[in-house]
Amino acid sequence: MTKIDIVSGFLGAGKTTLIKKLLKEALADTKVVLIENEFGEIGIDGGFLKEAGIEIKEMNSGCICCSLVGDFGTSLREVLDTYAPERILIEPSGVGKLSDVMKAVQDAMADRDVELNSAVAVVDACKCKMYIKNFGEFFVNQIEHAGTIVLSRTDKLSEEKLAVCVEMIREHNEKATIITTPWDALEGKDILETIEGAKDLEAELMREVMAHHEEHEHHHDHGPDCTCGCHDHEHHHHEHDEHDGHEHHHHEEEGHEHHHHEGEGHEHHHHEHEEHDHHHDGHEHHHHHHADEIFTSWGLETPAVYEKKEIEHILAELDKEEVYGIVLRAKGMVPASDGGWIYFDYVPEESNVRDGKPDVTGKFCVIGSKLNEEKLAELFKK
Repeated sequence: MTKIDIVSGFLGAGKTTLIKKLLKEALADTKVVLIENEFGEIGIDGGFLKEAGIEIKEMNSGCICCSLVGDFGTSLREVLDTYAPERILIEPSGVGKLSDVMKAVQDAMADRDVELNSAVAVVDACKCKMYIKNFGEFFVNQIEHAGTIVLSRTDKLSEEKLAVCVEMIREHNEKATIITTPWDALEGKDILETIEGAKDLEAELMREVMAHHEEHEHHHDHGPDCTCGCHDHEHHHHEHDEHDGHEHHHHEEEGHEHHHHEGEGHEHHHHEHEEHDHHHDGHEHHHHHHADEIFTSWGLETPAVYEKKEIEHILAELDKEEVYGIVLRAKGMVPASDGGWIYFDYVPEESNVRDGKPDVTGKFCVIGSKLNEEKLAELFKK
């Protein structure tokens, strides 16, 4: 199975820089072919060969770079037959429509063992507003069809202007993950994991909660009156195991079904998890839960900067069941005012706030029962 990833973006947005970072820091041990068209310029020295309209350069990392100058479908199939790569990165023209490139790939690959793994749009955060105004359809098309939007030059913007940029993008794409952290602070593998949908905080947190419950199931007998904790879960929007297999197909974003965006954050509140027939006296929290309760998750993505004391206040507030609902777990990571990052974990009456490495964007996730999402949004947003 060959994975195909499309990295789009206007000329000068930083596509080449991002691709080089991914090749060096995330795909160094992978058999990769990079395909660019006549508008692309990877800027890597090497010998040139002409074979059936394919210009080939051997790159230092072991990656093969091709410029397709003939029929796209024919050339793409020849690349697959000649090199049998594990992954193909496609860098389309800066003025091309991402939807057209995606369709061309799907049409060419209909009979091959390949998958369109992701579609990425690189956006210069400093020029976002100007591009939307002046280039309309072409620029917006890239945003609309991307599964991940990688903002470049975010370190040149104030927190307020970055929030405006994110909000403008959200008007055209509610579901995509937006990477807002400056690239120099991130490792290429973190960016790739995000592009592939593997870094889903809610899925990670839910797996932790489920593992805890399953562990208690193995160690406790279940009496007829036992009403706390362990549950199977039914997904009403999508299945978590899509994350485990890194199934992340372009703009459908099975792993990120986010419903709306407000202000500078990006809210997503989905997944209803019903408790079923087997329960036990677990000790993860101090509440008793009954079989008819439904666990839900609420989340927020935001580039906003926080102080540690703000996060500590938020976590202390979560103990107020009458205000926020029954919060079982909460987790997140956000940029800090001192230039670092704040990570936190929460269970009722206990929390941990610590320093951590930069993540692709600030994130919060809360899992519980009868959650008051409006109040949670007020609590977490700046």
